[in-house]
Amino acid sequence: MSAVARPWLVLVLVLSVSATAAAQPQLSSSAALAKELSAALDAAKLDSLGAKDPESPDRFFGALYFPGAQLLVVAARYAAPLAMTEQIAKKNYRDVYLDLSSASVAGSKMFVEDLGADGLIAKPETNQPFDTYEAPDGKRTAFDGDWKKQQLSEQDYVKTYTAADAAYTTMLRALIAQAKKP
Repeated sequence: MSAVARPWLVLVLVLSVSATAAAQPQLSSSAALAKELSAALDAAKLDSLGAKDPESPDRFFGALYFPGAQLLVVAARYAAPLAMTEQIAKKNYRDVYLDLSSASVAGSKMFVEDLGADGLIAKPETNQPFDTYEAPDGKRTAFDGDWKKQQLSEQDYVKTYTAADAAYTTMLRALIAQAKKP
């Protein structure tokens, strides 16, 4: 190979590796945890669960589970934290979920719709259902791999996905800890 062609070959290889890496789906930190929570809910024969955020005294998590189909998880601050703590202690988990979904402190609610109950997926396979995330500011993002349709840059889409997956991971950890309590 000539000395002139060698740098071009290296450039082509670098660009193809970069393009392949960019096309790879984001790895989900929530995937294993969503499956673990689903298994715990199945084992306990529960369709809902609630937990306190260990990092914040007035923030709680609620989950509504449809076995094998989806996991709906909400995180929000609640104006009456003692009442919410009591609901969790009484295992009134569906009420926890409903209260956080509807009566949470304005501007504090995050909502994840995990279709498949398998963690957030940045780019689902073609013709597969996609997950969604609603941020506390009310902005809803569909993780369908089509950031242009949502008027996002690819960089903003990935940034939103990464933040949503991290938040969802935090929620799942607290819910799993609650599910493991006797």
